[in-house]
Amino acid sequence: MRSRLLPLLIVLMAGVLLALGFPLAASQAAAQQQRVVVDRIDDTTRFAALAQFVTARDEATGAVDPADDERLHTLKTELARYQQLYGIKAGVFYRTGAAMAAAPATWEIPPRSELYDSFYSALLGRRAHNPRQVWPWQSRTLAISSPIVRDGDVVAVVVTDSPTGALRSRILHGWLLLAAGELAAMAIAVLLAVRLTGWVMLPVATLDRVTHDIATGRMKSRVEAAGGPPELRRLVRSFNEMADNVEAVLDQQRAFVADASHQLRNPLSALLLRIELLGLELPDGHTEAESVKEEGHRLAQVLDDLLGLAVAENSGSHLAATDITELVRVRTLAWQAVADRAGTAVDFAEPSRGGAVTGWADAVALSSALDAVLDNAIKFTPAGETVSVRVAADGDSVAITVADSGPGLNDDELARIGDRFWRSARHQNVHGSGLGLSIAHALLSQGGGAVAYGRREPHGLEVTLTVPRASAPARDGRTFSRPDSPKV
Repeated sequence: MRSRLLPLLIVLMAGVLLALGFPLAASQAAAQQQRVVVDRIDDTTRFAALAQFVTARDEATGAVDPADDERLHTLKTELARYQQLYGIKAGVFYRTGAAMAAAPATWEIPPRSELYDSFYSALLGRRAHNPRQVWPWQSRTLAISSPIVRDGDVVAVVVTDSPTGALRSRILHGWLLLAAGELAAMAIAVLLAVRLTGWVMLPVATLDRVTHDIATGRMKSRVEAAGGPPELRRLVRSFNEMADNVEAVLDQQRAFVADASHQLRNPLSALLLRIELLGLELPDGHTEAESVKEEGHRLAQVLDDLLGLAVAENSGSHLAATDITELVRVRTLAWQAVADRAGTAVDFAEPSRGGAVTGWADAVALSSALDAVLDNAIKFTPAGETVSVRVAADGDSVAITVADSGPGLNDDELARIGDRFWRSARHQNVHGSGLGLSIAHALLSQGGGAVAYGRREPHGLEVTLTVPRASAPARDGRTFSRPDSPKV
């Protein structure tokens, strides 16, 4: 969810910044050009004032009245100096397009050009206040014209043709500063989006982690309300209430199973004793009495396993650093006698690097879980075959693998193995209650361990018990998962 929410926020913020950036860039370019236009209008107004009375010219012959000769000379001098200082072409042109004075002297207004359009607009008595916008990628000039009016008529036009290199450089520089500001704002927006997403997703991530803990048997885990939107904080409170109710129901169920198993053992033991006494009165080889006796013992085994499962699920773990290699070696030797009676063997392979392999586990619980797995492996291994046991350190965990040489399980059966009271239809004649692997799982999950199942080639079942190598918090008390990230 975070991977979808964060890009969405970033895209929205980028869209907002771009939507603001483009108009701002255009406005900045227009402001820069407007400064140049105002400056050129001032220049053309000054030249228009100089040329205001230099109009005594015979437009047919081009002759100038000697009285205006000094004024015309001053105008030409000012235009030439202006062009020399600023590199801007400037001139005063009659209505016919003939030059009164121009710098450079040979400059003419080309027809069908932006300069001609500005000149023609001035002939109509309009100043060029809003010429077409110049952009940094355009290498054109900026034409500004002002009319010279006498007695209400436009008698001449002052025209300037400015190069736009400096203007375009200023616009580009402003755009670079604007782009830098946009990038900085985008970086801040991304940072805020990350913080905002983290704040929103904080309870969700904690809920996910605690839900996984509860799903794997750590029923004491809870979520401490800290940060996030009000709706998610309410969800956290509801989740904790639900977890409390589920834990209470499970505790009642386990207590009932334990009490029922314990209460049934005494009358069942008395019943088995009476069956034994009754069997003494019957003739030898009485099959019905033997069947009743066998079923009674099986029922007693089921009750013992139920009691063991209830105790395993309800007991706390006493975790400590444990020599896993030595523990497995001791339990393997203990089961060797049982394997000998079944005509099988238990082979323990020392770790490849030798020496102790240390894990963080409850030694009693791990021994009981390993006993349940070894018992199951020996029962299903045919006479003359071997049960293989090995220990290996795998990253942050220690794995104990028990592989038998039995018939094994198919994919559907592997998906169900470990379910309570479940047994393969092909193995119903094997003695057992179907609770051994469930007990192993319950014992390991108390200390953060796990049980995995797989095939052994060419045939058989491989069970892997995993415990962590590093210290982990005890699971016998309520634990709260609380994120450390600060609020936004």
